[in-house]
Amino acid sequence: MYCVIMAGGKGSRFWPRSRSALPKQLLDIFSDRTMLQETVQRIGGLIPTERIVIVTGREHAEAIYQQLPEIPRENILIEPIGRNTAPCICLAALWVEKKEPGATMAVLPADHYIGNPQAFCRCLDSAADAAQHLDALVTVGITPRSPETGYGYIQYLAQGNFLWNSGMFIWKAATILEEIKACLPEMYGTLAAVVPDLGTAQAQQAIDTAYHDIAGISIDYGVMEKSARAVILKGDFGWSDVGSWSAIYDISEKDAQENVMHGDVIAVDARGSLIYSPKKLTAIVGLDNVVIVETEDALLVCARDKAQDVKKVVDILEQQGRKKYL
Repeated sequence: MYCVIMAGGKGSRFWPRSRSALPKQLLDIFSDRTMLQETVQRIGGLIPTERIVIVTGREHAEAIYQQLPEIPRENILIEPIGRNTAPCICLAALWVEKKEPGATMAVLPADHYIGNPQAFCRCLDSAADAAQHLDALVTVGITPRSPETGYGYIQYLAQGNFLWNSGMFIWKAATILEEIKACLPEMYGTLAAVVPDLGTAQAQQAIDTAYHDIAGISIDYGVMEKSARAVILKGDFGWSDVGSWSAIYDISEKDAQENVMHGDVIAVDARGSLIYSPKKLTAIVGLDNVVIVETEDALLVCARDKAQDVKKVVDILEQQGRKKYL
């Protein structure tokens, strides 16, 4: 089995820590390792580094080389522009199928939290068996803990129940390529044309040209919602897509006042808050359920239940042309 790690995206809901040059997946959120490094380490016992493929943008490639020196450089595929997940997955599947025809591949986002890595690897192993024996497109579904507008849902119509769509998939490279060819023929044809160049000095130029000729679409809309080969495997391993500061609060260990504090923080008559202030003393008094994040050049203060709206701040900064804060 190969593993394709999708390491694109801006992570704008983690502003002001995440910036365009240093998005969420390249930050150390839960340990001294970045989320991307955690993802690679998590699967290390199941998939060797020579079978791990990273897909990222040009802006982040150098940081990934530095963070993951154990990954062969030819295994790091660089997208010239973001085109959502379908082209990313198609390109990686073409690479895997050329490298080892018939291989299975797991597709994982680079920036998810997994509380039980052993159970997660067992789930991937089971999913790989299903993908091989059923020739199926396996999606990992998560039992919802609460209503969540930030996640996609998977519905079993017959039973009337729902799962969160984790954004993790397992399939044979050849199988997903067949489905992409059927559902997105123009995109498939454009990207398939780069296969002869993969692994050569001309590869990047061919990829750059192809990406400018295709439209962006997610694998969910483009393929999974149309395919008759989709299979759901329910996963239970302490999953979160860590989509906001509030999600970090939910996952993190809390003190007696239900606060999560990073750095030199004094909290007086304050409960249920997340405070990240590693470089200066920060004190809060009489505030409940807030998020406070301090960096060298910016300070975020928001209600914890509005943490998803931090992206709106980034949108305003973009509109105002304040690039130093992006």
